[in-house]
Amino acid sequence: MAAIELRNVGKRYRGPDGVVVALDDVSLTVSAGQLLAVKGPSGCGKTTLLLTAGGLLRPDDGQVLLDGTDLYALSPEARAAVRATAIGFVFQQFHLIPYLSVVDNVQTATLGAPAGRKGGKAMAMLDRFGLADRAQHVPAELSTGERQRVALVRAMLNDPTVVLADEPTGNLDEDNAHIVLRHLGEYAEAGGAVLLVTHDREAAQRAHRIIPLSKGRIVSASTEGDACQL
Repeated sequence: MAAIELRNVGKRYRGPDGVVVALDDVSLTVSAGQLLAVKGPSGCGKTTLLLTAGGLLRPDDGQVLLDGTDLYALSPEARAAVRATAIGFVFQQFHLIPYLSVVDNVQTATLGAPAGRKGGKAMAMLDRFGLADRAQHVPAELSTGERQRVALVRAMLNDPTVVLADEPTGNLDEDNAHIVLRHLGEYAEAGGAVLLVTHDREAAQRAHRIIPLSKGRIVSASTEGDACQL
């Protein structure tokens, strides 16, 4: 069974000039142990795809299945509970809480998890990611690469079924990009599923599969470079 599956997903926005199609009949699957990259230039619908896959943006058409469960057939409360325990998010802008320490930022991932998942794992993971000595610092005291690693630890803390990563190397230098991509690859190797959206060629090359996206549609590699309308 696929860890996460999108079936004929469509999403449209109403703009000043009429309806804009962000996703058009998109179908894809990511299995456990797989890192899949959706690649395309800015504005092609990649972030919309990721938000829809993560239960944050209801599609106009199609289904999103997580371990066979239709996310958008659930109540908002049940869907939020699934997001808290089974989906990890990594964003380009990190979304760390500025007044919390590193360890407290990581522990926010446990707020919606069962009580048994709370506790001593955060420090062990920070140590594995080379951040143990930064545990009591606030985000403003970290480098850009360190902030992204904190975000990655937070995303992985609950051992989610799938990690969704939105341009996770977009703000990073080459060395830090390698570190982040290595950890995402290791998560997949350990049996997790990773869905990465990127316009970075090197990031995509680390994936088991690459799916080009253009104008909200999955396209062949020969049309990958087409300009996007969004």
